[in-house]
Amino acid sequence: MAAPNESLDISGARVHNLKNLDVSIPRNQLVVITGLSGSGKSSLAFDTIYAEGQRRYIETFSSYARQFLGNLERPDVDQISGLSPVISIEQKTTSSNPRSTVGTITEIYDFLRLLYARTADAFSYATGKKMVRYNDRQIEELIQKKFRQKKIILLAPLVKSRKGHYRELFEQLIKQGFLRVRINGSITELKAKMQLDRYKTHQIEAVIDRLEVNEASKQRLSQSILHGLKTGKGSLMVMDAQSEEVFYYSRFLVCADTGISYDDPAPNLFSFNSPVGSCGKCNGIGYIAEIDEKKIIPNPALSIRKGGLAPIGELKNTWIFQQLELLGKYYRFTLDTPLCDISEEAVGVILYGTEEILNPIGDKKNKSQQASSFEGIVNFITRQQEELQSKTIDRWAEGFSNTVSCPKCEGTRLKKEALFFKINQSNIAQVASLNLNALREWVGHVTEGLDERNRIVAEEIIKEIDSRLGFLIDVGLDYLTLNRSAFSLSGGEAQRIRLATQIGSQLQGVLYILDEPSIGLHQRDNVKLIDSLKRLRDIGNSLIVVEHDQEMMEAADYILDIGPGAGIHGGKVVASGNFNQITKAQSITADYLNGKKIIPVPAHRGKGSGKYLELEGATGHNLKNLHVRFPLGAFICVTGVSGSGKSTLINETLYPALNRHFYRALKNPLPYKKLSGIQYIDKIIEIDQSPIGRTPRSNLATYTNVFNDIRTLMADLPESKIRGYKPGRFSFNVKGGRCETCLGAGLKTIEMNFLPDVYVLCEDCEGKRYNRETLEIRYQGKSISDVLNLTVKDAVVFFERIPSICHKLRTAEEVGLGYITLGQSSTTLSGGEAQRIKLSTELSKKDTGNTFYILDEPSTGLHFEDIRILLEVLHKLVANGSTVLVIEHNLDIIKVADHVIDLGPEGGDGGGQIVFEGTPEALAKCSRSHTGRYLKKALSAKKPD
Repeated sequence: MAAPNESLDISGARVHNLKNLDVSIPRNQLVVITGLSGSGKSSLAFDTIYAEGQRRYIETFSSYARQFLGNLERPDVDQISGLSPVISIEQKTTSSNPRSTVGTITEIYDFLRLLYARTADAFSYATGKKMVRYNDRQIEELIQKKFRQKKIILLAPLVKSRKGHYRELFEQLIKQGFLRVRINGSITELKAKMQLDRYKTHQIEAVIDRLEVNEASKQRLSQSILHGLKTGKGSLMVMDAQSEEVFYYSRFLVCADTGISYDDPAPNLFSFNSPVGSCGKCNGIGYIAEIDEKKIIPNPALSIRKGGLAPIGELKNTWIFQQLELLGKYYRFTLDTPLCDISEEAVGVILYGTEEILNPIGDKKNKSQQASSFEGIVNFITRQQEELQSKTIDRWAEGFSNTVSCPKCEGTRLKKEALFFKINQSNIAQVASLNLNALREWVGHVTEGLDERNRIVAEEIIKEIDSRLGFLIDVGLDYLTLNRSAFSLSGGEAQRIRLATQIGSQLQGVLYILDEPSIGLHQRDNVKLIDSLKRLRDIGNSLIVVEHDQEMMEAADYILDIGPGAGIHGGKVVASGNFNQITKAQSITADYLNGKKIIPVPAHRGKGSGKYLELEGATGHNLKNLHVRFPLGAFICVTGVSGSGKSTLINETLYPALNRHFYRALKNPLPYKKLSGIQYIDKIIEIDQSPIGRTPRSNLATYTNVFNDIRTLMADLPESKIRGYKPGRFSFNVKGGRCETCLGAGLKTIEMNFLPDVYVLCEDCEGKRYNRETLEIRYQGKSISDVLNLTVKDAVVFFERIPSICHKLRTAEEVGLGYITLGQSSTTLSGGEAQRIKLSTELSKKDTGNTFYILDEPSTGLHFEDIRILLEVLHKLVANGSTVLVIEHNLDIIKVADHVIDLGPEGGDGGGQIVFEGTPEALAKCSRSHTGRYLKKALSAKKPD
């Protein structure tokens, strides 16, 4: 036991499956908690230590403040001592907000906005010339010099390219004593009740003075200039009376040739989250929804009557079809004419409408058949969205739209003026699109193009930007760009961004808890991550890392191995100490670390069916016109350094293309030229790590649909039929059979006023979820509540005579989920467990042998032993003729693949190429591949005797 104040001591932890755990964790060290998936690692780290830290923090607030913050559940633990302030860094995407980017969440973009607001040069978007600004004295001197001995007219700009009649403006000018105005280039006298065409665009300037510039008029010129600047709100126009050429002067930034002026730049001008700087068309999102004509007319061979116009379907007695019928009489088609036979002009009117009042051809006098103006199907869809503003209508409209880059800002998110402020010839959008390595290089040279004043202003801003970039690069995120949307980040990337932010904060005396920070990180970058964690420790912090990565364990000061098994068989400390001590322990983890157990390299590589799925011309994001062949009937692994293009190729190009082909999915794949070989597969299945449910009422039984079979079984029992019970009686989500005191939750929330809420078993049902009458129905002595408390392993035996139930549960057991209870809440499942539940659900379905499975980093959250079990399942799928493709960094999975596609060689702009295609053995010999260098060692591990 460590000395007082040098350890975090936990006594009697019973959260989830923890077995009254007593443990002492050293402070100010890098501590790794490992163990089988479901053994209780997260229960100890997050649901006990972090939860108690948060609860204590909130208790320091006043009771008034706590009522707004909400209360946290008290973890089931006797005592925790030596607890520091806790910060959790989990595998959660930082933000789903489309406005959030890497730049905004790291605050680097905020400093970049400040840099541009204070030091950037403005250029005219009309001429490209540098904008100028003058003070009053400079304006006077310039006019005297330029127009000496010339007659000039001083004008004050009032209206710039705006519609209106401007009657009130003219009346106001008359009252102020003005005699003339210049309207659209012509000088005219002001008259009472004067007005313009309100539907036309106008340019209006007040005539301030007419004079000849000489020594005698010097004082008059000075006064007129001041009067003109005041009237023109800081801007002044000077017209040569003889040539009528106009010149512009302003206290603000102005284009001397065109008179275009900009306001003084402020940081919010460069913010796409501010109305001041955001693009007016996409409102700062960078993309818009654009109606796709092909989705409106998916089959041109159909007629309007037969549903050729997808948004309105087949013929109905509605106004829109009546309008289309009248249009047909004008354009010589009927509702039975195939759309491909209707003239191009008529199809254009059908889609985009017309404001003309149309009459049937040859019958202009017949008013009874006169068609009113037609808005068009495209405008009809848009109007439905704007007027009804319903989620259902939005989903309906999205079915006929594509998401495209905003044509006005070209995806930069910013208004035009913001893009013409430049530093060293680069605008802020161009700088934000650089990868972090290139950005750091740009920042390092930015002062070279600045004058002395701006260099002094920029120095402190540059220091902040450079230090933050350094932290991000140090955790292996150099391939990211500041304009990368936050919702496109993987869990591992988001977690490392938060880690870099915490390193930059330089806090001391904090307990950091991290959940598998190595997720999505290539072995090459793992060293950078470990060094960053050590740096955080060395400045005076404690780190608890839930991890399975061997390199992380080797770098740890202290390791806790939780087990010995998973679920009810876990929740105990089976070993603790440094890496050498752990390898000598009696545990499954130790067996893999010391080499007693390994995942063996297969004796023979599968050759597949000899058929291929080929993707040609993939150019999304950083992909360099890839041509990739995927051997069917094989186990394929897609590898490469972080940011090399793996997710772009598979998740954003291949999968959406296949999904659209098989299921008519709405999501469009990223650009590619051709996809061939689809005829050799009959379905596509993607298995990701998103939760199987977001409420505590969702569980393994409900997600796999085995609960429907169980409820039907209970309803078919003789006692149920006598009582008239239907399957709904055995649902805890609807009235009838559930306990109404806890509404089927099994727990009751006790409000403690300003103290945290306490959750206790419902006193009526005692946590069983159902009322007494429902629990009286028993199958082989077990009620519906008893069945939900069975583990998957026990349930397989219990339902062995019911094939429909047993088959689904057996597949869940085969993927290593035998320890989970049927009724365990989905909110308590890890990402790896959720992924395996999805996999078991797909396995329980009838397999045709021509299925294409895609798994994104299935090793996430999995122990060495869990990976071995998972690989057995995946190889069974391949043995049945299906194709399994995994995106992975885990060497144990890569080394058993039949075919490896390695992307790179680097991340970001330096990636997007195929570095290697072939077997793992050949990859290990590829000198250009970073993956191959690390794979060589993994392939050399020998199977123990």
